[in-house]
Amino acid sequence: MDSDHVLIVDDDREIRELLVSYLERNGVQATAVGNGRQMRDTLAAQRVDLIVLDLMLPGEDGLTLCRDLRAGPHRQVPVLMLTARSDEADRILGLEMGADDYLVKPFAARELLARVRAVLRRARMLPPNLQVTEAASLLAFGDWQLDTVARHLLTHEGTVVTLTGAEYRLLRVFLDHPQRVLTRDQLLQLTQGRDADAFDRSIDLLVSRLRQRLRDDAREPRYIKTLRHEGYVFSCAVTVKTAY
Repeated sequence: MDSDHVLIVDDDREIRELLVSYLERNGVQATAVGNGRQMRDTLAAQRVDLIVLDLMLPGEDGLTLCRDLRAGPHRQVPVLMLTARSDEADRILGLEMGADDYLVKPFAARELLARVRAVLRRARMLPPNLQVTEAASLLAFGDWQLDTVARHLLTHEGTVVTLTGAEYRLLRVFLDHPQRVLTRDQLLQLTQGRDADAFDRSIDLLVSRLRQRLRDDAREPRYIKTLRHEGYVFSCAVTVKTAY
């Protein structure tokens, strides 16, 4: 079985060399580049399983590159964002752009390896609750259908709306638990297999991204309603369709 391939995008040569050496000593194939152009060249030429992306880069910064990744053919590749800033606003912005996780510099190489493995595991494995309707081809709700094989949304006109892996997993949790209040801790456990810390806003940001996909107005939501101090509830009925 081929080892995982991690692409490191960082303009600091010493960090690139350190991470490549450490990852490869631990059985992970690693390629390191210094800017966005080299990142795109590598993605075009090789299979990449995860991108470690520095926020502060010369030219196109990490936020711009992450946003472009999520809009392009490599939208499903998980992104672990690196930042030298401790400001929460930067971390939130990275998650809003579509990063799957973040790590603040300075960090230990073993911590990055642990994060890489955790993100890859979440990206590849559906939590047990998502197996409830896994045999279905389409889950219909409101004006939408979710294709559980292709993992994208379909409008009632048949237009395809793509989803990132994180968006798909969150939507599947909601569709498997309609009309039920789910706390942020429950959503993190069901989608990512981890507990929230006191300042974790990743679920709120992911819900906001999913609402945008569904064209759901947060002020008068049709699909995902916020219950203050409780969590979220998917308020639309869901129908399982086993054939196209």
